Amino acid sequence: MNRIERLKNKIKVVPQEPGVYLFKDKNEKVIYVGKAIKLRNRLLSYFRDNQEGKTKVLVSRIQDFETIKVETEADALLLENTLIKKYQPRYNILLKDGKSYPWICIKKERFPRVFMTRNVIKDGSEYFGPYTNVKFVYVLLDLIRQLFPLRTCKFDLSEEKIQAGKYKICLDYHIKKCLGPCEGLQSEEAYQEDIKQIRQILKGNSAYVLDYLKIQMKNAASNLEFETAQFWKEKWDALQDYSSKSTVVSASIHNVDVFTILSDDQEAYVNYFKIMNGSIIQSFTSEYKKKVDISDEELLKRVVVEIRNKFSSKAKQVLINIPEFEIEGFDARFSTPKIGDKKKLIDLSEKNVKYYRLEKWKHIQQTDPEKHSKRILTQVQKDLRLTELPTHIECFDNSNFQGAEPVAACVVFKNARPSKKDYRHFLIKTVVGPDDFASMTEVLTRRYSRMLKEGESLPHLIVVDGGKGQLSAGVKALENVGLKGKVPIIGIAKRLEEIFFPGDSYPLYLDKRSESLKLIQKMRDEAHRFGITHHRGRRINNALKSELEEIKGLGKVTIEKLLKHFGSVKSVIQAKEKDLINLVGIHRTKLITEWRKQK
Repeated sequence: MNRIERLKNKIKVVPQEPGVYLFKDKNEKVIYVGKAIKLRNRLLSYFRDNQEGKTKVLVSRIQDFETIKVETEADALLLENTLIKKYQPRYNILLKDGKSYPWICIKKERFPRVFMTRNVIKDGSEYFGPYTNVKFVYVLLDLIRQLFPLRTCKFDLSEEKIQAGKYKICLDYHIKKCLGPCEGLQSEEAYQEDIKQIRQILKGNSAYVLDYLKIQMKNAASNLEFETAQFWKEKWDALQDYSSKSTVVSASIHNVDVFTILSDDQEAYVNYFKIMNGSIIQSFTSEYKKKVDISDEELLKRVVVEIRNKFSSKAKQVLINIPEFEIEGFDARFSTPKIGDKKKLIDLSEKNVKYYRLEKWKHIQQTDPEKHSKRILTQVQKDLRLTELPTHIECFDNSNFQGAEPVAACVVFKNARPSKKDYRHFLIKTVVGPDDFASMTEVLTRRYSRMLKEGESLPHLIVVDGGKGQLSAGVKALENVGLKGKVPIIGIAKRLEEIFFPGDSYPLYLDKRSESLKLIQKMRDEAHRFGITHHRGRRINNALKSELEEIKGLGKVTIEKLLKHFGSVKSVIQAKEKDLINLVGIHRTKLITEWRKQK
């Protein structure tokens, strides 16, 4: 019995219930952890004959598996998350850990300190975050210290030590940044009241603190303590300014989580917002490396559980950009809003995740151009259904002016970048008049018959500028040289940027933002530029030649010599006789001088 049959027989006794499965290799090492609503069906799906890509590689390594049954899909996700952290399987998605992101900590102490940290320690302290922007953390901490004087020392301020007079007030007390709890000058109750207000600010409930500050301000004013009232008013103004900047949606949206996902074949990016009282109090974007083929919905289920567990979120409403999203047994309601403030939140989250991906791509492009090129070409291969990665692409364009001076251009891109040393111009030799189709057939026939003759490596993709007609001409050329069906060829029509395939009357419409389309457009535009520049140069050169051809007795070789030396007809007219004699001799100079007198 072979390996696949043995595994299939084992699967037959697996129950059709929610659970987690662990795939193991020949060394009994866990290489993949997954979850399923129906374990048996999910396991069998791995051993179908039509598997390909990353999943096929995973299946080839599986020697054994074990399953763990649970009650609901939500339980399965939680267990899966725990097991992934425990075993770190090779083929699971990899989450870039947020440990390096800053948090704001309210330390579990008699007089709690409030500070930024990058290490979360389970000692009973409260942690708020993580924050992706460290500057924002400093702004928030500055606001908190401006509103509430807090201690920054690390002393053990137990009642016994304070009463024993072990500590003395420091400079912070004298500059009013601390109220001196180390000497008993501030009570624990008063200090804890400030911590209570700080906790509300960090939770996004600025309105609660604003009300508290307003009450303090009015009480001081009613007691004619105007300096104290001004003190509280300045704090109220500072918090009001912060609140107005942080509120992005309706204040009626309270305790809501927002998740949006954007993915391609290699990576997925997920943005998370935590909304409290209409303010975004947490924003977090994670990058996932895909090790097996997985849908956005399945991946996001894992991420939702991971992030909510990480941030201890208990929000009962979760906004998401995948319609009809559901996790069985989950203690929150999922929805995909179409209008209103909640839809704006989804849009804002998607904008954040797109920006994150763009910045990531820019960084890769600068630091690892080969990886950047491979990612683009992988997308082209997928979009155009190519069998090979198109590291070598050639694009053709024809140029003529009212049928005159017909030329063609071939530009070559290698690894998604122009290879200008391989660019080629073609003069149309066999076609009379403005016949783009016949010109395309001639040029491609000449190009690839020569490449075959000289043993050069053929492109992985040919692109012709034009629609069905130009594509048919290109296919005819490949047939002429015996390459039909051996080298992929497409046409791109300018009006709607349609991609045409041989033998298919219906074009492919790629997303206008697609990197595949952008690369094809870039090649088409480069071929057009290269061809037009050459065509314009020939027209100008021929116009100059025709003017000098008026001089009887002057041959083509002499005309080209004059133009090459002087650069233009105008310079020839203005040239000194001795310069002309030195270049073309006395006899030809006399002919030029007589012609110049007539001009």
